[in-house]
Amino acid sequence: MNKQNQAELSAFNITDGWKDVFTTSKDGLRLYARDYGYRLSPLTPVVCLPGLTRNSKDFHELAMHLSPKRRVLCLDYRGRGRSEYDRNYKNYTPLTEVTDTLDVMTAAGISHAIVVGTSRGGILAMVMAVLRPTVLKGVVLNDIGGEIAIEGILRIAGYVGNMPDPKNWNEAVLTLKKVAQAHFPTLPEDEWITFARNTFRDVNGKPKSDYDPALRHTLPKIISSSDARIPPLWPYFNALKNIPTLVIRGENSDLLTAETLEKMHQAHENMVSLTLKNRGHTPFLNEIQAVAAIDRLIKQIDNS
Repeated sequence: MNKQNQAELSAFNITDGWKDVFTTSKDGLRLYARDYGYRLSPLTPVVCLPGLTRNSKDFHELAMHLSPKRRVLCLDYRGRGRSEYDRNYKNYTPLTEVTDTLDVMTAAGISHAIVVGTSRGGILAMVMAVLRPTVLKGVVLNDIGGEIAIEGILRIAGYVGNMPDPKNWNEAVLTLKKVAQAHFPTLPEDEWITFARNTFRDVNGKPKSDYDPALRHTLPKIISSSDARIPPLWPYFNALKNIPTLVIRGENSDLLTAETLEKMHQAHENMVSLTLKNRGHTPFLNEIQAVAAIDRLIKQIDNS
């Protein structure tokens, strides 16, 4: 393994529960991941891939649940979280991010994994199924599938890279509620606070955006739903036919519709799905039902 692909690991922090891992991409960017659990565990590791503007913090509760028995690697893509921003926003593409993900896995010594992909991360998992299917022992698609509803893209395009930083953490919570309360109508206040802490980074006690605002340039230039042209993802989803797959959907989702989920069942007869009440785009994967479903998929893979 050459120096460029070697992973740098920090000392293990018992309080936090993970190691910091830094690697260097092929084009020289410093990439970050959280590494939970025992590196030499014989059980299949889990690799967690976040949404478009999200980061490794989103998976902390799931990773802490899984890591007593197995290794869990949670990534920050380039331009998100603690990974370096790319000077050329045109490199913020699924193909580049899949390449980065595979390189980080190689550097971390992971040759195959169960991939948990939230939204954008699920797209990357499907692309991996086309480009490198042997890497995937199982896949969890979190609120993403064969088609993307235009309503969700319009909503996301309306705020990505366009929201000013909140003045304080109370305002950060209020900002998220304005954008997402319809998706999470019963979310308790303490979980809104966690949501805010996972969304923004803390800079001297104040919340700051935790992704490159240039990501807004990567979204389709859509004026209205009438002129929308969102390419279907079915060719990529169909590559999962022989891979154990769990799909988790929020019942309030405006990105993955119930109709699309039914089509996915027809295309992948062994796929298992779960729809979570009072959740939209995207479920947090700390819900009791979601954790139980992920545990069942992992147990099935462990026993196969």
